[in-house]
Amino acid sequence: MGRSSISVLCHLTSLPAIFTAPKIPRTLCLHQRVFTSPRICYQSILPGHSWQHTRVVSMEAALSQHIEDLSEPEKRLLNKLYEGLIRGQRASLAESITLVETQHPRKKELAQVLLQRVLSHSREQEKLKGGKPVAFRVGLSGPPGAGKSSFIEVVGKMLTGQGHKVSVLAVDPSSCTTGGSLMGDKTRMTELSRDMNAFIRPSPTSGTLGGVTRTTNEAIVLCEGAGYDIVLVETVGVGQSEFAVADMVDMFVLLIPPAGGDELQGIKRGIIEMADLVVVTKADGDLVVPARRIQAEYTSALKLLRKKSKTWNPKVVRVSSQTGEGIPELWAKIESYRNAMLTSGELQVRRRAQQKVWMWSLIQENVLRHFQNHPAVRGELPHLEDKVTRGAISPGLAADLLLRAFSSSSSS
Repeated sequence: MGRSSISVLCHLTSLPAIFTAPKIPRTLCLHQRVFTSPRICYQSILPGHSWQHTRVVSMEAALSQHIEDLSEPEKRLLNKLYEGLIRGQRASLAESITLVETQHPRKKELAQVLLQRVLSHSREQEKLKGGKPVAFRVGLSGPPGAGKSSFIEVVGKMLTGQGHKVSVLAVDPSSCTTGGSLMGDKTRMTELSRDMNAFIRPSPTSGTLGGVTRTTNEAIVLCEGAGYDIVLVETVGVGQSEFAVADMVDMFVLLIPPAGGDELQGIKRGIIEMADLVVVTKADGDLVVPARRIQAEYTSALKLLRKKSKTWNPKVVRVSSQTGEGIPELWAKIESYRNAMLTSGELQVRRRAQQKVWMWSLIQENVLRHFQNHPAVRGELPHLEDKVTRGAISPGLAADLLLRAFSSSSSS
């Protein structure tokens, strides 16, 4: 890796209750990603060392090294955010999500320390509940105009009225040209945004293919740590890439508007297969008849698709956000799903599988960043990009050459 120094953290267990540690030699830096396991293994690449230089360090030593590397102002900041978060303060939750969304390297490291502590708190809460998850995560997706924001506001107000605490992570698509987003979801949910038992956080996709941000998983963990027992994740669009949200929620709900043309051709098969519940929205007024027809079409279509769960058959329901018709029945079906999945153990299995998917997505992100910043790659990239754009070489050959430059430099 030339003159650069990179350390890959393979595993890490939970942090202690407070950010204090005994004085020990500081030989390792903070890392951008933290994962949970009984042991930790650092594989370090330093000047004069090879890839085979591996150091296995005890859990306590590595945790102490991470905490010891924090300055006093950083410790005070993390303690303030954590204490405010577990007390349910919305300002602390918002500031914590901002911290995990940052691109600043040092702040990303601080965010991982905070996240690990919140995860430890959540695990303690789960033990008190007999191993049941502290919150229920619902993913919502649908085409533009499906009425997702109106639907979320009506459902959210109903749930807060029943004593639930609801958080909404609304993802807005970013412009490929300017990188900006409208962030209009909070504006459309006027009543819910004023509810003290609700928290709405719009976030840009920042070019993420799946319609969910790089830090959506982290935001879900923070919301659960703040005491929100219902987490709604609204995603962008209904393309094949959109079922990325299914890898971070307990239930995936697809919202479909009536009278939208050739319905079954308009929605990709992959997204329908991932749906645990299909909701036909705007079933009021002149759209009642089209809504019934669409409900029948999707009910028939779901029978032909392979079941995702052994204990749950996907349902199709009609609702009206304007009149409120069908909303209580809809939530009753969602609770039936939750109870069935908890009783069978499928929900816990899905959560564990999602942790693995989360880990690998972060590995892919960081490996790509290290590859792009590698000196050998940076040196060859402009030259090869120019050849590709002129048609002198194929993109596949250029990719092979860059990978070869990366591999040869790393092994030398």
